[in-house]
Amino acid sequence: MSTPTPPAAGVTRPRLLVVDDALIMRMRIAAIAREAGWDVAGEAADGAEGLSRYRELRPDLVTLDIVMPTLDGVETLRSIMAEDPQARVVMVSAVDQRSKLVECIELGALDFIVKPFDKPRLTALFERYAGRPPA
Repeated sequence: MSTPTPPAAGVTRPRLLVVDDALIMRMRIAAIAREAGWDVAGEAADGAEGLSRYRELRPDLVTLDIVMPTLDGVETLRSIMAEDPQARVVMVSAVDQRSKLVECIELGALDFIVKPFDKPRLTALFERYAGRPPA
């Protein structure tokens, strides 16, 4: 695993919040994000915790699983976007959730990644949003 180059003095790394009920998925997304130069500001194991962490951290980007206990990803996205229309959220889903992905894009999600995802696709996603300011 390569170590990302630290940012130049005065330059901050983009901050990520990873929301997924599967610990292994949170760990994998976080590891790939760190390799891509991101600071993993926080993690959450369900939508309710994710919403709370979003309010607390105001990260530059959120990866948000669709199927989770307590509050699913669609409702979490709806709440985040209602509070912060400039939020940048990428949905994480299984292949069989295409109709929910369409709903999420309509609610304001920027993008999505389908599980099981490959490292190059997720790395490219992080690179695409690293320097992009909120809309």
